[in-house]
Parts: sequence; structure tokens; C-alpha cells
Amino acid sequence: MIASLAFYLFAGILIASAAMVVTSRNPVHAVLFLILAFFNASALFLLAGAEFLAMTLVIVYVGAVAVLFLFVVMMLDVNFVQLREGFQRYLPVGATIGVVLLGELVMVLGNWRIAPGAAALRFAPMDATLDNTRQIGQILYTDYILLFQASGLILLVAMIGAIVLTLRDRRTSRHQNVATQIARTPADTLVLVDVVRGAGVPADHYLRPRVAEAKPAAPAHDGHGGHH
Repeated sequence: MIASLAFYLFAGILIASAAMVVTSRNPVHAVLFLILAFFNASALFLLAGAEFLAMTLVIVYVGAVAVLFLFVVMMLDVNFVQLREGFQRYLPVGATIGVVLLGELVMVLGNWRIAPGAAALRFAPMDATLDNTRQIGQILYTDYILLFQASGLILLVAMIGAIVLTLRDRRTSRHQNVATQIARTPADTLVLVDVVRGAGVPADHYLRPRVAEAKPAAPAHDGHGGHH
């Protein structure tokens, strides 16, 4: 009874948080709802007896992926007002694509048939000589290794596409000058100060890093060949 109540509780929160991820206007709030969805999904894995998947979901997805999403969303200078300007312009195209996808889902669900022996697979005995983690690894990296590698390749292509689409060359960005850093000598940035034992460093000896001396400007020429 308690397990059933916990299942419906975590499943309800998971569905609500997943809906808020899609419908939330603030991207930071969407990422926070995504983290909440991950926590509830890990709780469902614990109820199903898959402790390894639950801990992996919390450590990998919540601790790395979702935090990375949040960091990227907060660091990107995205003008959401400008993004919403073309909403009405692309609304017919988006509505058409949505109707097509909805029709495909209806066709798939309408022709869905459950295999006669599918219900009995839930009660299939597990290999008592292997623990849960080893059996998951055997399924992923032995039975379905090609599909697993294909999904990783798809994620890699999606990551590269997201980087290419969001990459912006800002004029205010500072670029690293490697040649100048390599050519720098200790005499350009370091000052040796004699310190008397027991006296400490005098106040006038607190020096800032040396700044390269500015080159004198070239004299201006007038139209008659004279100098100013």
C-alpha cells in the first residue's frame, strides 16, 4: 500500500514537473523543474529496485548535465524579447508540423498491439549469480551495444549543432595572445625587494605588476610638410 502511494506521488510530481519544463517561460525555472523531474524519476527507479540507475540519474544528470544546462542558460546573453518577435510569423509552419506529429502519434498508438507474452516478462527470473549493475552493463554494452553507440553519436551531433547555433563573436570578448605570453620575461613583471629580517615589507614596497610602457605617438604632419 505504501509503495503504491509513493509510486503515484512521485509519478504525479514527475509528470507535473515535466510539463512545467516545456511550458515555463523562464529558462532558469525550466532547468530547475528539470532537476525536480530527475529526482522524482530516480525515486521511481528506487521503488523498482534499480538502485544503480537511481544513483546514476542523480549523480550524472542532476549533478552534471542539469547544472551545466543551468550554467549555460544563466551565462548566455539571450534576448528573449527578440526571440518572441517572430512567433506569429512562424506560427502557421509550427502548427502544421505539430498537426503532422500529432497524426503520426495517433497512427502509432492506434496500431499498437501488446504481445501475448509481454505481461509474463515482468516476472521473468533474474540471474542470481549477477547483481543489478552487472546485468545492466551486460544489456547495454553487450546485447544493445550498437544502439547504445548510435544514441551517443546522435547526442554528439546535437551538441555540436547547439554549439554552432549559439556561438557568437562579440566585439567585447578578450582573446588570448599566446605569443606575447610566451615572450614575456620575469624582468617584465617581477620586482625583487630586499626585506630586512624581522622588519617586514615597508608600505611603499607594495608594488603592482609592471605595465608595458606606452610607445610615444608619432608626430603629426600638416599639409606643408611641417610638424606639430
